This record gives sequence, C-alpha cells and structure tokens, in this order.
Amino acid sequence: MSHLSRRQGFLVGAGLLATPALARAQEAENRAELIRGFSRARLNRFAPAMAREIEANRFLGAVALIARDGHVVFHEAFGHQDMAKQRPMTRESIFLMASMTKPITSVAAMMLIEEGKLQLRDNIAQYLTELRDLRVLGPNGELQPLARPVTVQDLLRHSSGFVYAAAAPAPIREAYERHDIEARRGPVSTEDMLRNLGTIPLAFQPGTQFFYSISTDVLGLLLERAAGQRLDQLIEQRITAPLGMRDTVWWVDDARAPRLAEAPDADPLKASMWESYRIRNNEAGRSYLKGGAGMVGTSADYHRFAQMLCNGGEFEGRRYLAANTVRFMMSNHIVGMGGTPAASTGPGYGFGLGFGVRLADGMAVAPGSPGDAMWAGAWGTSFTIDRAERLVGVFMAQGPTHRVHTRMLFKNLVYGAMVGDGRA
Repeated sequence: MSHLSRRQGFLVGAGLLATPALARAQEAENRAELIRGFSRARLNRFAPAMAREIEANRFLGAVALIARDGHVVFHEAFGHQDMAKQRPMTRESIFLMASMTKPITSVAAMMLIEEGKLQLRDNIAQYLTELRDLRVLGPNGELQPLARPVTVQDLLRHSSGFVYAAAAPAPIREAYERHDIEARRGPVSTEDMLRNLGTIPLAFQPGTQFFYSISTDVLGLLLERAAGQRLDQLIEQRITAPLGMRDTVWWVDDARAPRLAEAPDADPLKASMWESYRIRNNEAGRSYLKGGAGMVGTSADYHRFAQMLCNGGEFEGRRYLAANTVRFMMSNHIVGMGGTPAASTGPGYGFGLGFGVRLADGMAVAPGSPGDAMWAGAWGTSFTIDRAERLVGVFMAQGPTHRVHTRMLFKNLVYGAMVGDGRA
C-alpha cells in the first residue's frame, strides 16, 4: 500500500473527513498511473500474454505499438526474431506486411483521384487494355457478358469479380494456377500477368459482392499506367519517403536482412508462403509489383502511415489526403452486396476503400468503435485506426497460421488497457 493509501485508511479509520486537498492528491496519484488514458498496470499485461503466445509457438516474437492523439504510449518488443533465438526482437525489426500493403496502395489511388487523374467510376480497361474482353463464369459454366464494366471502385472494395485462387471456383482456380497469376512460383511480368488474366472469366458480376482478391494487385498495375511510373517509385515519392517510412520497402537488402523477423519453422504455412513472397530477391523489372501484398516494414513506420489517416490525412504539417477523402475511404462501400470481410475482421465489419470498417458497437468479437478501420496481413501483422478514440494500434508478428487469433488478442489487450479518454 502506498504512503497516500495508508494515510487515507488512517483518516477513514479515525472517522475523519478527507479534505479537498487529500482528494486532489488522490486524483493526481490516479492520473499518474495513466498515459493518455491508458493504465500502466494494464499495459503490463502485454508481456505475459506475449510470453504465452511464444510458448505456444504461435510466433517467435512480436512488436506492439499503441498511440493516442498522435503520441506513442506503448511500443514494446517481445521474444526473438529467429528460430535459433540468437536475435532478440526489437522495435526496429522488419516484418513481411503482406496485405497491410493494400491500404498503402489504396491511399496512392485516392491521391490520383484527388488530382483528377482517375475516377472511381472509370472502367479499368481504359488503363488496362488487356482486360477489355472480360467475361463472367455463369452458374452452369457458361461465359456471360459483363452487366457493367469493372471500375476502379470495384478494385478498391474487392467487388471486381477477381479472386484469390485458393478460394475460387474450380475452373477459375485452375486457370489462375496454370498461368501463375499471383506469381507464387516465380517472377511473372506485368505483361504476362495482365494478358493471361484477361483470358480468365470473373467469378461474379462486378459490383454484386465482396470477394477478397487480387483486386489491389490489379489496382497497383492500373496506377502505374495512370501515373506513368513504377508502383514502388510512385509509393515512395508520394507516401513512404515524405512520411519518413525508411524501412517500408519491397525488397529486404543485405543491410536490412539482420532485422528481418521469421515465422516458426513448425508453422505449416511458412514454407509455401516464403516461396511466394520472395522478399530477399529484387525482382523489379522481372515480376510485377504486388500492390496488395508485396511490402515489408516496421511497426514505427506503419504507425506513421496509420496516424496520418487517423489525423484525417495530415501528418507533421504535411497533408496527404483531404479529410473528406479519408472519411469516404473509411465508409462502408459494400452496402447491399453479398460477401463479407469477416474472415479477416471478424463479424460486424463492412469494407471501405482499402480497409475493413466497423459497422456498429455490437456483433464484433473484439472491442472497437463504430467506424474504426482495420486490416491485417497473412504473415501475422495487423493494425486498427479508431478515430472516435483518437487511437492507432499496430501489431507485428510472423505467425501465419494463427494470425486471426493474434490480431484479436492484440485488440483485446489494447482496449482492455484504455480506461480513460486521455484528454487533459
């Protein structure tokens, strides 16, 4: 018991009334235990929780970052980077972000839209002429004409009719695999990818359902045509360099390699995913850049990106997007469609332009606020942007098989530690 608490007990035991000064002292002590509304004691729950995950071999280590009002209140590393446990995890460790690349590519698209170089309603074949003859696979295997063109908005919200092979109907899956549309076996040039994709039918009519897919990869190729520059150069020039995201890149060079976090060898998805991502080989010019999956980065880097969005498109005095554009991106764009992002977000979420978007207070399996935006990567990374709470959370781990479990655990720990509004 603290000195102040013992004194309170004495006063109460003696039947004395607490003075206003004592009440103010107690209030000050309580505030000292908070960091912008986060309980220091509750933040300490992260360490044992991460230790349990590591003991269960769900990942080798992790980094957790929490920021409120733009101030980092928690940024800690746990466990190790490598199977040999020779390199402790650090706050500077680098992670394969996989689909956490998608929001970055989506922001780049909205920048071009704000500049009048694109519109959401544009037919993608206007830029990607290889896709001008797309058809839809009908229920009996017949090919049907498109009821309307695939648009830029369809790419951003995954309502295009494109798929990931693993979840596709058999004829489409076989065609994706035959042409290696997702470049999983090795480099695939932009020209080969688009030419072959243009011969494969869509899984459904554009705009009729949400179906998580290569849409953001296709969007990245469209941005290259619209902007007249390679996707890595476009994103570096407009997003990562100005934001100071120094380690958010497409390839891990020799200088960065010692900071690269590994997944457990026992994870059944590790070997095939490592072959697919190939982030140690610079394939620029030989293989198309995956705008939906290709980048690596650190927790601090991704915080800067997410904080910009939480701030309504501005960061450290520089504006990247208009506040209205950010609100528009974080609105639900799949109203009335079939499909749901629940496999990634859990229930209770719709999808905006690059993010899962929470629809209401209830239904979800982890806390949050209506309108919060989140997404995650197949290797085990995730983030949340809760504008109502002025909150950004970033979680970095490499454990693909258990990724949904760990992203929900992170949200439970974050919201469980937030006990005040954090306002002065």
